[in-house]
Amino acid sequence: MSSTTGYTIHQLSADDTAQMNALLSVFGEAFDDADSYGAKRPSPAYLRQLLGGDAFIALVARDGVQVVGGLAAYVLRKFEQERSEIYIYDLAVAAPHRRRGLATGLIRALQRIGAERGAYVIFVQADPPDAPAIALYAKLGVREDVLHFDIPVRPAPAA
Repeated sequence: MSSTTGYTIHQLSADDTAQMNALLSVFGEAFDDADSYGAKRPSPAYLRQLLGGDAFIALVARDGVQVVGGLAAYVLRKFEQERSEIYIYDLAVAAPHRRRGLATGLIRALQRIGAERGAYVIFVQADPPDAPAIALYAKLGVREDVLHFDIPVRPAPAA
């Protein structure tokens, strides 16, 4: 797909389940959350369906054949207009490969995909203590200060 200083960036397809599993390992290590990204891995059939659909985008950065970073994004079709947004859900680069332009390269590749698909914006969230992520996103986009709420699927019992 594209190249960034000796690395290649590749969009995963339904046949790339092994690379998706490698990306899950990178996420688990980078976010210090190996349990969430490794304990209950999706089945190959699930990953094939996810990667083969049009609502999910996975990009990997590779050093040769080794996955050293990547991003996972969702395409959100809008209801108020015939357009979509892309939400970067996760983005990480393995520690030895950071500060080499890979995260920027991944986002630039996603911008090209978004343009091809007619998306009008890409958005991402960052936690305030994550200064490197905030600096990266501030360099590439416009900051909005919003609040984020996690609402449980099951309603709380009535009081």
